[in-house]
Amino acid sequence: MPPVAPMLAKAVKEIPRGELSFEPKWDGFRSILFKDDGEIEFGSRNERPLTRYFPELVQAAIDQLPERCVLDGEIVIPDSGGRRLDFEALLQRIHPAESRVRLLAEQTPAQFVIFDLLALNEDGYMAAPFAERRAVLEHVLADAGPPFHLTPATRDREQAGRWFSQFEGAGLDGIVAKPLDGVYEPDKRVMFKVKHERTADCVVAGYREHKSGPGAIGSLLLGLYDDAGRLASVGVIGAFPLAMRRQLFAELQPLVTSFDEHPWNWARPDPGVRGPRDAEHSRWNASKDLSFVPLRPERVVEVRYDHMEGTRFRHTAQFVRWRPDRDPKSCGFGQLEEPVSFNLAGILG
Repeated sequence: MPPVAPMLAKAVKEIPRGELSFEPKWDGFRSILFKDDGEIEFGSRNERPLTRYFPELVQAAIDQLPERCVLDGEIVIPDSGGRRLDFEALLQRIHPAESRVRLLAEQTPAQFVIFDLLALNEDGYMAAPFAERRAVLEHVLADAGPPFHLTPATRDREQAGRWFSQFEGAGLDGIVAKPLDGVYEPDKRVMFKVKHERTADCVVAGYREHKSGPGAIGSLLLGLYDDAGRLASVGVIGAFPLAMRRQLFAELQPLVTSFDEHPWNWARPDPGVRGPRDAEHSRWNASKDLSFVPLRPERVVEVRYDHMEGTRFRHTAQFVRWRPDRDPKSCGFGQLEEPVSFNLAGILG
């Protein structure tokens, strides 16, 4: 079962018009599921297997899906109340210990939302138009039950607009539009996606150096004050031209401080440890250093973001402008727009 890179979407500012099928944009792990008799493989965006982390999906695929098929979808986990997606719980599922994987499969079972068909039995469907692939997919999944779900779809642009507003309250990410006559093109941005876009004024509380070496900023660490006056870590910005990275490095040096004088002094490195939070690593890259240089929280930056996951930006925020007119202490969570709650069960069915 060779790996297949999923078909991608390009960002657009508004819901497009034309001969399109509209679907919710799910916020989970994109995965292409291969089934060949009793052999199951869940691929990922980077074509690395996710199979071992979701044994409950493997068994369900053996029990419920056609003997031979290739399906494109998203692995998601609902929260404990089943009302919205829980991406943090999903991240916890990527764990090296087999015993932990089995435990989490029982405690936070995953769901697989399916939105495209690449192959069924002896027939390949990648060259078929999406309208045909969708019709076959509906037939294939007619008798399937949880943890498998066929994503909702509509050709009504106004309905898609209502979904865009409503479904965010259940933790979804926006809307995807697919040309009805489009074939499946791996690793090509031939679909369209519309995501929520908002701004927030954040405190710059630290930086990480760029991978090119000292003297350039890799990313800026952002904070917002909570109701108790504590500065909470909410995310990062990092998409800067190299010249700006070097300029920022020079500008921020006067603000460099020690962890003793910083609100995030919990990140102070232990004696003999290379840097703060040295023991904390990226879940996807164990060698990635997440240490940072603390700054006095005196500069404010306006950033663009799509939505929050708990108290953090779900995705990397984008730089908009500096806000020298803002008092850092005034940058709190109260400025953030809260989506209206929407029950996930109303989408999954």
